[in-house]
Amino acid sequence: QASLMESGGGLVQAGGSLRLSCAASGRSVSRYVMGWFRQAPGSDREFVAAINSNAANPVYADFVKGRFIIVRDTRDDTVYLTMNNLKSTDTAVYYCSAGAIFSTEAWEYDYWGQGTQVTVSS
Repeated sequence: QASLMESGGGLVQAGGSLRLSCAASGRSVSRYVMGWFRQAPGSDREFVAAINSNAANPVYADFVKGRFIIVRDTRDDTVYLTMNNLKSTDTAVYYCSAGAIFSTEAWEYDYWGQGTQVTVSS
């Protein structure tokens, strides 16, 4: 069991930066892979980044192109997504997720936060 809550979204201009946070709680949350997904209006939920339970081996979607960094604090199981050089195409609701298996597929994650809105203006 795990509970996740995202924060840090907002409105930024293109080229700006935001840091999203995901506060995680639950008995087994420290064992889980944690990831970030996003969903724009009219689009499917898509993978952004994930990191394993040891805060190692981060994996990123190709569209990030080195702009985003995922970091996990193993002490409190908070995961961060630092987003740099934001583009209008990054506009979406960003969701934090947790699961038992490392994957880029949304359906393989077991727990989800409610999402935080990121809006990038051109």
